[in-house]
Amino acid sequence: MSGRLVGVGVGPGDPELLTIKGLRALREADEVFVPVGDTGEVGRAEATVREYLDEGRVRRLLFALSDDVEARERNWTNAAREVSVHLRDGKTCAFATIGDPNVYSTFTYLARTVREGLPEVEVETVPGITAMQDLASRSGTVLLEGDERLALLPFTAGEAPLREALALFETVVCYKGGGRLREVLGVAEEVGRLEDGVYGARLGIEGEEVLPAAEMIGREGPYLSTVIFTRRGAPLG
Repeated sequence: MSGRLVGVGVGPGDPELLTIKGLRALREADEVFVPVGDTGEVGRAEATVREYLDEGRVRRLLFALSDDVEARERNWTNAAREVSVHLRDGKTCAFATIGDPNVYSTFTYLARTVREGLPEVEVETVPGITAMQDLASRSGTVLLEGDERLALLPFTAGEAPLREALALFETVVCYKGGGRLREVLGVAEEVGRLEDGVYGARLGIEGEEVLPAAEMIGREGPYLSTVIFTRRGAPLG
C-alpha cells in the first residue's frame, strides 16, 4: 500500500508566513523533504522548515536549476525514486516548496514523476502564500479590485506575450528569471506601464529589496524576483 505525498507551500521566505495548516502537515509527516540546488546552499524552503523542525528531520532532494533538459529530468527521476522508497512503506511524505505548490513549483514535477512509478499514490497539496501576495503587502499595492483581471507569467515568457498581457490586463505579475528583468522593464516602459510597477526580491529574508520598478531599469535581479505592474497610481502604504 502506497503512502501519501503532500506538497506544502511555505511562503516566499518569511518563516512567519507559513500557515498553521502547512506547519501541521510538516510536523505530522513521517518524512519531510526540501529541494536543494547543486551548490548545496540552504534554500528558502529549507530555511523556513528549519525554523520549526529539527535539522535531522529534513531530507534534501537535488533540484538543480539547469538549462539542460536531460539533467533536470534526471534530477526529478532521482528525487522521485528516493521519495518513492518511503511511500512504498505506506509513509506520509511532505515536500516543502516556496510559495504555493500549484504555482510554478518543483512539487509538480516531483508528484508527476512519482505517479509514473506509483500511480496509486495519494497526492495532496497545502496552499501557501505567494510572492505576489507578499510583495503586494510589503509595498502597499492593491492587486485587484472590482472587475479587474490579473495575468501571471514568467520573465522568460518573451516580449510578445508580455506586451499582450500589459495591453489586456489591469495587473500583470512577472515571476522567475530575474536575469530578464532589464528586457521586461524596457517593454513596460515602452507601453507606459512602468510608472506604477513595483519590484521585489528576497522577500522576508536578509537582503530584501522592495522598490519602484523604475529604479531597476538597466539592472538584473536574482532568479526569484517579482514585479507587479498595475494601473492604480499611488500605493496604499
